Order: sequence, then C-alpha cells, then structure tokens
Amino acid sequence: MRKHSLLLLGLGAALVTAPATAQQNKPAAATTAASATGTRLVEKVTRKPGEVVIPYEKYVLPNGLTLIVTEDHSDPLVHVDVTYHVGSAREQIGKSGFAHFFEHMMFEGSDHAPQGMFDKVIIGSGGTNNGSTNRDRTNYYETIPSNQLERALWLEADRMGFLLDAVTQKRFEVQRATVKNERGQNYDNRPYGLVGEYVAKTLYPYGHPYSWLTIGYLEDLDRSDVNDLKQFFLRWYGPNNATLTVGGDVKPAEVVAMAEKYFGPINRGPAVQNMKLPAPKLTQDRYVSYQDNVRFPQLQMVFPTVPQNHPDEVALDALAEIIGGGKNSLLYQNLTKTQKALGAQAYHPTSELGGEFTITARAFPGKGLDSLEYLVRQNLTQFERRGVKDEDLQRFKASHEADLINSLGSVTGKVARLAANQTFTGNPNYLTVELQRLRALTKADVQRVYGQYIKGKKAVVLSVLPKSAPTAPAKPDNYTITKEAYKAPADEYKGLTYVKAKDSFDRSKMPGAGANPVVKVPALWQEQFQNGLRVMGSRNTEVPTVNMLLTIRGGHRLEQLTPGKAGVAALTASMLSEGTQKYTGEQLADALERLGSSIRVRPGADNTLVEVQSLTKNLPATLALLEELLLRPRFDAADFARLKKQTLEAIANQSTQPTVIADKTYASLLYGPGDIMSVPVFGTASTVQGLTLDDVKQFYQLYYGPDLSHLVIVGDVEQKEVVGKLGFLQNWGRKGQILPAGNPGKQPDKTRIYFVNKPDAAQSEIRMGYLALPYDATGDYYRAYLANYLLGGSFTSRINQNLREQKGYTYGAYSGFQGSRYIGPFTAQAGVRADATTPALVEFGKELKSYQQGISDEELQLLKTSVGQSDALKYETGLQRAAFLARLLEYDLTPNFVQQQNEILRNLKKEDVQAVAQKYLPIDNMYIVVVGDRNKVFPSITTLGYEIVEMDAEGNRLTAAIPAASTVTAVPAAPTGGDVKKAKSKTKDEDGRKAKRKLKKDEDGTKVKEKAE
Repeated sequence: MRKHSLLLLGLGAALVTAPATAQQNKPAAATTAASATGTRLVEKVTRKPGEVVIPYEKYVLPNGLTLIVTEDHSDPLVHVDVTYHVGSAREQIGKSGFAHFFEHMMFEGSDHAPQGMFDKVIIGSGGTNNGSTNRDRTNYYETIPSNQLERALWLEADRMGFLLDAVTQKRFEVQRATVKNERGQNYDNRPYGLVGEYVAKTLYPYGHPYSWLTIGYLEDLDRSDVNDLKQFFLRWYGPNNATLTVGGDVKPAEVVAMAEKYFGPINRGPAVQNMKLPAPKLTQDRYVSYQDNVRFPQLQMVFPTVPQNHPDEVALDALAEIIGGGKNSLLYQNLTKTQKALGAQAYHPTSELGGEFTITARAFPGKGLDSLEYLVRQNLTQFERRGVKDEDLQRFKASHEADLINSLGSVTGKVARLAANQTFTGNPNYLTVELQRLRALTKADVQRVYGQYIKGKKAVVLSVLPKSAPTAPAKPDNYTITKEAYKAPADEYKGLTYVKAKDSFDRSKMPGAGANPVVKVPALWQEQFQNGLRVMGSRNTEVPTVNMLLTIRGGHRLEQLTPGKAGVAALTASMLSEGTQKYTGEQLADALERLGSSIRVRPGADNTLVEVQSLTKNLPATLALLEELLLRPRFDAADFARLKKQTLEAIANQSTQPTVIADKTYASLLYGPGDIMSVPVFGTASTVQGLTLDDVKQFYQLYYGPDLSHLVIVGDVEQKEVVGKLGFLQNWGRKGQILPAGNPGKQPDKTRIYFVNKPDAAQSEIRMGYLALPYDATGDYYRAYLANYLLGGSFTSRINQNLREQKGYTYGAYSGFQGSRYIGPFTAQAGVRADATTPALVEFGKELKSYQQGISDEELQLLKTSVGQSDALKYETGLQRAAFLARLLEYDLTPNFVQQQNEILRNLKKEDVQAVAQKYLPIDNMYIVVVGDRNKVFPSITTLGYEIVEMDAEGNRLTAAIPAASTVTAVPAAPTGGDVKKAKSKTKDEDGRKAKRKLKKDEDGTKVKEKAE
C-alpha cells in the first residue's frame, strides 16, 4: 500500500480550502440515548463554510459493530467497505500469511450465499468488488449501482456471521495454491520482489509482527490447515472488531435499518486490544545482501521512525521529499542528474506499529554498492549543511494539500478514508487533524526530526546483487537473526466456539433490488479552433479542480514513417518535461509543485498524452506553464544524453522480466518484421543507440501540432472562461501531417507454440491470440467485446474461474480484444505456476473451443446486467469524465453511442454471442507464447500436438520448428485440491485479490482499474 495515496472522495458541493478552526473541526456531541434496537448515534459531522470535511454519521450497534454513513447524491452509486482491525501483525511465528489467506477464503461462499454468488451478484449488477490485506487491517469493499445496496449488505453480513460451515478442504487447497501463485507472481518471480522481506526480517526483532510480510512464507502456508483458518476467523472477525462504512446515494436512516437487520443479530466476538510496540533499536548498521535476477545493483537504507498518525509523521514525510522526492531533491540533483546512479529516491511509509524512512538507489551495471552508499551518506551530510529552505516547505505543503483536494471526487475514496481513520484513530474526522498538522509544519520541525531519527542513527543497509554479474555489496553481511530475546505470545485461540446468529427473518432469501438508477451521460460543450484543434469539455463543480487531457495522435506508430528511429517518440515525450526555454527542468517542477499542479507527458503506441491537473484558482498559472512546456521545449543536450542512457539501460533490463519478454515476443509475432508495432514503444538497443538530439527536434517539429490533436477539459470551470485562456493553443501552428496507415498483419496459418527459456522462473507467462479487429463503438468490435466478457473479460469469466478458482494454476487469467484506430489483437493470457504450464495451456484451449458451442441463458442474463448497469460507475470522477470525452474525439463519436450500445446489449441473443465466438476465436490459427524455465516446462509442452519454435528474449528464432507429435499423449493435470500442498512451486501481493481482480475491461480494450489502496 503506498503511503498517503489519500483516497478521499467526493464532498458533493464545491469546496473552499480556507483553514478550519479547531472548533469547526469538532464533531457534534455524542448522543447518549440509544434507539429501540440499542443502536447509538455517536456523532454527526457536517461541513461548515471553509472546511475540507467529509460529512458523516457514526453509529455503534449493540454487538459492537461501528457503522459510518456518508451521504452524497452526486452519482447514482454506493460504496460499501467492511474493515476488520486485523492484518498480518496479529499472526504468530510459524503461521504467517493467515490474514491474507483468510481474505481469499472470505470470497469462497457462506451459508446463504454459496461459492460464486458474491461475484455473480456484485459484478452481475454492474459493480466491482475486492478485498485487501496489509499489516494492520483487512477490508472488503464493493462499488455498486445504488439500487443494489441491500444486497451488498446482505452478502457482507452473511460472510461475517455464516462463513465457517461453507469453508471446505477443497476450497482451502485451491485458494492456498492461488496465494502461492500470487507470491510467485509478485515476489519470487519479480525483480527486487524480495526486498521488503529482507528488510522486514532484518529491521524488526525475531517474532515482531512486522518481521514477515503479509503474503507470508510458503512453508507456513504448506503446514497450515483449514482448522487454523477457522480459528483465525473466530478470534478476529467479530463485529466488535469491524467498521462498516457506507457512502454515496443513500439515506442514513435506511442504511441504519439495513445494518441492524443483517448485521445486528451476529454475536460479538472476543475483545480485541490495540497493539503498541516500541520502535526497533539498532546498535549498529545492519548490512545484509542477496542475489536476484536483476541488472542493476540496488542499495536500500531503512531507518526506524514513528507509527502512522504520530505528530512527527508529516515532518518526516517532508524530509523524505527534500532528500529524495523530486527533481529538486538532493538525491536527484547529486546522483540521478549527474548519472552517478540510475535513480535514487527517499520516502517514508508508516504503519500502525512503526515507520520506515527509506532511501533507495540503483547503480549502473558493474558498479559496486560501497561507493553508492558513500554518495548517499554524503547527501545526508549535505542536508545538514543546507538545512530546510522556505521553498522546500512551500512545495511540500502545496503539492500535498492539492493531492488531497484532487482526490475529493470519488465516493470510494471518501469511504476508504473514513473507514481507515475510524479503525486506526477512532475518529473518522481525522482528516482535519492531518490538514492542521500539514498547515502548521515549520522548517524547524523538519530539521528536528532529521536530528532525532536520521542523523547519527543506525539503519538496515540492504544490497541487492545481480546473479549474472558478481558485484560488491555496500559492506559484507554483519547481521544474523537471533531468537534470544523472543518470548512466545499467549495463546489467542483457546476456547473459541462458533455460534451462529439467530434471525427473526429468512436470511436465505436474497433481498430484491430497487429500480435501476437513472444514469446521465455528462453534459458537454465543443469547440474547434481554426488550426484544427478540437476541444470538448464538461462542467463538474463537485471539487474546485480541473483535469485536462491533450491527445497528440500518432505516438510510436509515427516511427513507421522514420525507419530505424524506433523510440524517438518516447524520448521526445520524456524530453518535454526536462525544461523549457524559460525554465530548467527543476524550475518547472518547482513552479508546478508550488501551485499544487501537475503536467505529465506519457508516450504510447497510438498517441502521446499530456495530462494536466490544477486547482481551479491556479489554472491560469498552470496553463502558462503548459504553454512553455508544449510550445517552447528546451531540448538540452545534457538532458538528452542522460535520458538516452537511462532508456538504453531500461531496454537492457527487460531481459530480467518474464512478463516483458512475453509481451515483446508476442508483439513481434503478431505484427511481423517491418511493422513498427513489432518493436517496443521505447525502441530497441540498436535503434535508441543511433538516435540524436536532432532526431528528437525533428520529430517534435513534424508531429506535435493542433491538427493531429484534441483536448478535453473537465472541472469546475465555465466554457467561456477556460477557452479564453487557451489563446496559445489557438495560435499553435498546423503541421499538415497524415497519420500512417496500419498494416493488416500476417495471420498465422496454424497454431504454434513459441517458447522462450527463462531459467529458474517460478512461473510461466502465457500469451495466445492473433490480430483481430480495430475499435468501433457499435459494430463488430463492440459485439466482440460483449462476447468476450463471459469468456475472459471479468473475474467471473470462464477462463479465470477455471484456471484460478477451480484449478489454482494462476493468480488470474483473462482475455480481451485491444483494438484502437488500428487493428489490434485478441489475447488470452496468464502467469501460471511452472508445473501447471502444460495443463493451463490445455485448459485455455478447452475454454476457447467450448465457448464456440454457445452460452447458457443464465450467462446471457449475467452479461446483460453486468455490462448494462455498469454505467452508474463510469462518470463519477473528473478523470473518468475526461477519458469518456477523449474517446468521443478519438473515434469521432456522438454521446448517443452509449444509447446505441445499450440497445445492442438489450437485443443480444445467445446465438449472436456464439456467432462472434466462432468468427473471432480461431483456436487453430493463433500464436502461443510461453516464457518459462525450459527444464521444468519444455518436455511437457511437446506433448500438446503443436509445432514448437524456440526463441531468445530478443525475438530471434533459435531453432527450426519442432514438428508436432504425431499423437498427443495424455497431459497430467497439475496438482490441485489435496495435492496442492505437495507442489513445491514458488508462487506476492499483500493486498489480497486486488491485482488480478482488475480484470474488467472497457469495450475499447483498456483495463478498467478498480479502486484499491
């Protein structure tokens, strides 16, 4: 979880950010009288003029459940969050990973909502749901159309009170395998993936609840059994250890009544006391190291600090920004810009029991970490000499307060913030405390915390060393874990019994849903400047911010017109942020941070995107900086040399990442030699090596122009007001360029496997597909999107349910069409356990073939409700609205295309889905790419009956095609069920199902990110 992501959300009316007084921040007095049911209204907070406050009502039910309700009718949706104050810090030595493992089990069904119903109800109604676990809490959440609220509360209550009898050994084994896959994908199989694990066990004493990661250890998972998990549930999952937070298009009285009905009968659990432990005491610097499959040696220094919400936390955050938080930081100026390091940064994550002031720096290949540590420590000494400057504090305060306000457009974030504040402070209104501390911060505060927590203090110093190129660590390892001071904790699990709630109603009957909410496409305005720039906007007064998205068409595809120059589009985009004729890169960053604004230039395959965020009051100043960046770039030779070197190193580093190797190999097959799309957006080593600064200047002059661009503006600003400030864009000179035509691509004559060896890979990366369709909003592409939704477009899809939920082969598997203005691929993909590679390929093939046989009536209904009701969630935030408007311009659509899509969906028949599947899922004419350990994988895949071509990581063929076996031998299934425990495959994400529950895709082929910390 990234610290201070500030997922805060919509406050309904426009906000003024004048400082609030202490009296204004005080919640209403607690109500002493309880309702007839025993539920107490504890406090009611309303927003007064000048405050940045999330209004809410807080209740406590007789069984100890805390209920918080925040009412916001700006969008017809509701977000529900149930946070349990239990994370991996409640685990014990030898039983790590239980909190996270149990999060998985909470999705496996309960007495009245059997396995699969939760996802079918929530996703089937157009909503999203997920869960996450960290050191200190576990939460479960869903965003739904407002008519689905009662169903969501019924489901959450059922798994709080009626879970254990539905937990079976089989489901336990499948989810254990899924957690192993998660560890393999996000820790063991990822470069630098074990850094956190090494830091944790070195910084904290043996037995400290932070000395292991939330994902846990494989050996602990292997020796756990279903009864261990049941005990964990009984100890920590009582309503008195939970906070239920509901926000959005709701009425508090109705929410209270529903909570009393569904949660009220659940029995109180054992009492839970807050934990408090002293910070680790280091008597010497602890040097540790490990080898990893990486290219760049990495140094990480970690100093123990303070827990979250400590009064010194904000000063330490500011210190981290000054030392290593941006272009004006010491580490950037002294290490990154001077190319003494590939990159360096400082940050200050905190948790309930402690904080970790962290400095990370990566050396260039072959460079020892001893010299890098010396340079890092020199920067700390330099900070002592320079002290804290006025501009340091101005940048920090402005940017952090703006981050908060910019996040005030999502009810999801609003609910998450209230839930976290209640869980960790007992005060949902803690946001006002944070703002007061931020505004009151002084230079002396920052200087003091440096002396108190960093200067002369000892740290963990971790060296990550490349396996392939021996490199000296910062210093030889000098620390060994000791168990001498460890004392086993008291048994928390004695005498626990499972007592189900007794109801006065029939809980087995799922409540009905209300009428579908009315969803309105945002009102918009349009203009076209004489130079060809098309502009579209929408007024959104919920928060005083403006989001702008400038799309410059072409991107990487324009390099088709400049042979041998692959990577020049990306390098040009990067150079724009390195300074202007008026500002250096550091001066530009300083000016933006003081405004609390941001301008980001992002290169892409089809477009270059310029993203602008600004407070409404600072929009004129932000636009002046945009004018400088866009129209008067500096293009400095030293900046170019540094970015070019960093790009070349990044390209060389790709060979360490199985996912990148798989994507590169797949693209080279799809598009073939001669098509620029067969080359990565950032180019290749040979093409980038040949690029010059003149190439960048020429690309900019030719292709950055208004007639290739469109602009969308969403926020608290009127059309006339903002257009009047865009004179510099109206005067932007036309370029008269024509975009290149796309190549049709050579389709495979038959399905073959293309194999790339990745020695010691714990997982195999699979890609299979072909070039299929360009995007269209109401034609074949949209119908293909609908058809794929059931196959691989959501968490409940056939592919994911098979490979993840039934077999436990993967952390997530999905498929989708990814067309743009150009023809794009259909791709099915997953990262699977090494020992499950062949069985997974078999199951992919089975699903594609069986899908051509048709779908059921139930599946058709699920498709219609899931996609049809999802509009309630599409236009909530400024960024979502901006993306919607950008699509209208990108594809020359009118807003009524949404109604046309709804009509297509309403009239969709099973036969239509089957016809699309038969036409656009040619299983016998696809590319299959497998990247994995040859020794573990290759012998088995030769039994599948496909020709096999071995390739290297650069896409070169190593062998002629190995002919398919004349007969296909039986493929043994990978271990599942009771056999999973015996499988020794190593398979990280301490945030539960988060990573691969992000499977839902919009019809343009882009992944729709679900909210998560």
